[in-house]
Amino acid sequence: MEKLILGEAARTLDERYRLSVPAELVEALAAERGDCILAKELPGCLSLWSAATWQARLEEGVRLVESKILARRLDGRLDEVQRLGRLLSTRHRPAQLAGRGRLVVPEGFREFLGVEPGGTAMVVGAAVCVEIWHPERWQQQIGEQMPDFRGLLDRLVG
Repeated sequence: MEKLILGEAARTLDERYRLSVPAELVEALAAERGDCILAKELPGCLSLWSAATWQARLEEGVRLVESKILARRLDGRLDEVQRLGRLLSTRHRPAQLAGRGRLVVPEGFREFLGVEPGGTAMVVGAAVCVEIWHPERWQQQIGEQMPDFRGLLDRLVG
């Protein structure tokens, strides 16, 4: 990542569950072919990642868990390993940004986002990825997080 991905825009979800991602966010995120990964983050929030960035992070995490399983360091934690497997199986999927930064929100992700066709979604640069928020959840999230802005900035640069 060279630059932080920043920006905020309201976008309408059309009848085919397509959403137009602002050009400046697309440029910061997508490879030439528009290959991305769409992931479920929080109820009412999806994230859109560069496919290469996501794949590297995923492979690193999976490799670490597999090594711990082989070393028997996760014995007795089968329920947590199963839960991780379920989440990995359903959390993300490849997504293509078509012309004009258009993203189709797939089934399963639509329900998680909770925005109906004709409704508004907030598209937000989240430094390392682009997030797509249900507007009420976005207002709640930003309202909870904004009071700590200065402290967060100080911790990250200090």
